[in-house]
Formats: sequence, structure tokens, C-alpha cells
Amino acid sequence: MNTFGHWLASPWRRSAVAALAGALPLLAFPAPSLWWFAYVALVPWIALIRSAPTAKRAAYDGWAGGFGFMVGMHHWLLPTLSVFIFVIGALLGALWAPWGALVRHFLAGTPSRGRIAAALAVLPSGWLGIELVRSWQGLGGPWGVLGASQWEVEPALRLASVGGVWLVSFLLVAVNVAVAVLVTVRTSRVPAVAGLVATAAVTSAAWMWSPRPDTGGSTRIAVVQPGVVDGPDRRFAREEQLTRDLAGQHVDLVVWGESSVGFDLGDRPDLAKRIAALSEETGADILVNVDARRSDKPGIYKSSVLVGPGGLTGDRYDKMRLVPFGEYIPARSLLGWATSVGKAAGEDRRHGSQQVVMNVGHGLKVGPMVCFESAFPDMSRHLAEDGAQLLIAQSSTSSFQQSWAPGQHASLAALRAAETGRPMVHATLTGVSAVYDANGRRVGRWLGTDASASRVYDVPLATGTTPYVRFGDWTVHAALLILLAWCVTDGLRVLRLRRTAPEPLVPPAHTAHGSPARPGR
Repeated sequence: MNTFGHWLASPWRRSAVAALAGALPLLAFPAPSLWWFAYVALVPWIALIRSAPTAKRAAYDGWAGGFGFMVGMHHWLLPTLSVFIFVIGALLGALWAPWGALVRHFLAGTPSRGRIAAALAVLPSGWLGIELVRSWQGLGGPWGVLGASQWEVEPALRLASVGGVWLVSFLLVAVNVAVAVLVTVRTSRVPAVAGLVATAAVTSAAWMWSPRPDTGGSTRIAVVQPGVVDGPDRRFAREEQLTRDLAGQHVDLVVWGESSVGFDLGDRPDLAKRIAALSEETGADILVNVDARRSDKPGIYKSSVLVGPGGLTGDRYDKMRLVPFGEYIPARSLLGWATSVGKAAGEDRRHGSQQVVMNVGHGLKVGPMVCFESAFPDMSRHLAEDGAQLLIAQSSTSSFQQSWAPGQHASLAALRAAETGRPMVHATLTGVSAVYDANGRRVGRWLGTDASASRVYDVPLATGTTPYVRFGDWTVHAALLILLAWCVTDGLRVLRLRRTAPEPLVPPAHTAHGSPARPGR
């Protein structure tokens, strides 16, 4: 064992190294945005796990790496959750413990070509299983899915239109496994190189043969970003001023950010009239976002509300997927103490029951989402299925203004646009606001976190149906089938080995009257 191996013999040191290795993929996401690093970011973690002396130690390495990844990816939540973020990181990090054991099972020692070939399918499938579990809204949602790091890479966006962000994640992990084998198991290069060639072939096939959105026509969308303004009244006044500047620019829709109106418009007809007057001036409906206690039913809701020249149009979407701890506390009777150590929600917000497609005039149908709902591929896919021509996310990351969160959030809209073949608008209170076309390419310039402005975007519209919208999460289903097939095959192999194992040799019995060599003696 070399000097470094001796140093790693300490469980605590090894766990610390695993946590650091697990956090490396963060560099591929905004703000660093080293997208190319995602293709090798898992290699140190995989190399460490395969060197584990036991399967149990490999599981601990997986757990520690998962802890590093989750805490690093959500480090900007520290002001809100305080020390509770480390508890969440430890709980969710445990999802990678079985993956760590799988890595060692396939890659420890000098694996055969067959084991490496199986690893190139099973290990990415195991990773996708983890992403699927943690994508459940109650566990925080799919923030930091590995494939999302490729939001500005055109071939990856084309892959997303075929199999969603899940297909991008699968191929990224497969590439990392292949590179790890090339680096650490030099006698088994053939299947690793074959895996890299297969990944390149899949990407090339998607680039050449996947259908592209049929573009035709465009729409003018205005985004109003007031910037950091204290108090709902002052914020409303700033939004009003910025919207009035849009008069005469022939926009088709004006979009305000999340929580842009802090009062229920049913209780405040004066505000509803002021927004209606703005709609009259600009010649376009205005999509605002109300964060307030409703007058027609109990509870606080976050709602996308459409206002036209005649006032409230009746189109309303109540946010369905709430942010754990930020908008509600799971199992509040047990975890309510989180409000005393961070900025967790003092009162649970209520959630809506169904998605809504709104007709905003000018022949345009839009599908609104609120805040981190833009992280969920299924929500934008369902809106596209229901006829939305334009996807809209109203967001606010003002609590995390100087962190990596605003850029990460804005980047998600590129994936959703590419997946669905529909352009997407990401409108925020304080930045980053961004617009993407149906291929996931940026339209115009971002409104950064230092901007307080309104901006008009000419957004090209598109028709057609992407394979991802048509076939849904087939990549995830395929990954689960791969895991099931491996479990069945491995189980049958173990049973076969047990049945064919030779019977243990039983030494002949000795008695008082004789021995095998000399009977009767």
C-alpha cells in the first residue's frame, strides 16, 4: 500500500475525500459553468470507491460523496435552512450508498471485459434511479440533475429532445465510467473505448435524425424585472413604472415575476384596476404572480393570474409543487423547529390541483409554472401536450441574490425548451431573467441580478412534437429495466453457483473397533 493508501486507511479521512470528490460535479453547473468538466467529474469518486477494501466501505464512500454533492449543490440554501442543510445532505446522500456498492462490485480489482460492459449500462442506470427518487417534490425536486449541466451544449440539448434530461445524465455517467476504467484499469481498455464510441454514436444519431421543431411566426414578450425593492407596495409601483415604459412597443404579453403582487386582487380591486389600465396602455394582457392569502378560500397561495384591459380574465394557475421548508415544512409537527434556526416557512402555503393553459390573445396559448416547477421535466411536457405554444416560469431567487442559485435556475429553462420543442420565458423579480427558443438556444440577453428593467423579446414560435413529449420518461423506464434485469441475472448466477458447488469432503469416521486402513483393528 502506498503512502496515500495508508493515509486513506482512516475512515474519517476517506469520508472527507469522498465528500470532496462527490462535490466536484458542481463546477460544471452555473456559476462556474465548466460544462466539459461533467464528462470527467465523477472519475475521482469512482476511482476512490473501486479501491474500497469492502463493499461496506464502498457504500460509505458512496454515501459521503452523495453528501458532498447534495450540500454543495444546495449550499446557497444555508441562510434559509442553517445547519438543517447538513441533515438533509446526509439523508439524501444515503441514496448513493447502494451506487457505491455497485461501483465496487463491477470495477474492483481487475474486472473482466464482461463486467466492464455491464458496468457501462448498470452504473448509469443506478445513477438515474437516484435522480428519479430525489426528484420527488417531497425530497426537494430534481435540482442539480447531472444532465442539466449541459444546458448550453447544443448536441446535449438535442439529446434532451429525445429522452429528456435523463438521457443526458445517463450518457454522462457512462462516459465517466468509461474514462475511470481507462485511467485505473489499463488492461481492460476495449470495453471502455467501446462505451465511448457508443455514446458518440448515440449523440450523432440524435443530432442527425431527431426531429427539429418546425418554426413559424413569432411573438413579442415583455419581461418586467423590478430588481431588489423592499416592500410589496414599492415593488408594485416599480413594476407599474417599468410596464408603462412598454407602451407603443406592440408586445403580445407582459410577464411579471414570482410574488410580483403581494395582495389578493379579489381583496384589492384598486390594484386590479391599475394592472388593467397598464394592459390597456400596452395593448397586451399582463401575467402577474400573486403571493397572498386568498379571499375566496382559506390559505396562502402562489398563483399566476392573467389580467386584461377589462380586469381579471378568470385565468389562474395555483402553484402545485411547493418548495420544502421555503413554502411549507414537511411533517411540521416533527420538523417545525426548523423555523427557529433558519428562514423556513412560518405557515404552509396551499397547492393547486391542476396545470392550466391560458389563451392570452393574439392567438397565443401559454403554460405557466411557478418558481422551481421549472426543474420538473414532466410539468413542461404536460403543458406542451395540452397545447401550450409558449412555456413561462415566474420565479424569484431574491433571497439568494449573490449565490449560484439565480444562474442555475435560469439555465433550467433551456432544458425544458429543448425537451418540449417550445420556447420558454424565465421571468424573475431580481434576476436572472432569460428567454430560450424551441431548441434551447438563448434569445436576446439575460437580465442579470443587477438589473431593474423591462425588456422585449422577439420569440420564435414552433410546432411539432419532440420524441420526449411523445414517449415521456422512457430513459428512466429503460434504466429501471436494466437494473431489474441485472438483479435477476445476478440472483440466478448466485443460485446456480450454490447448486453446482461441490459437497464438502467428510472425513471417514473412526471407531473403537477399526480404521479405514486396517479393518478390525
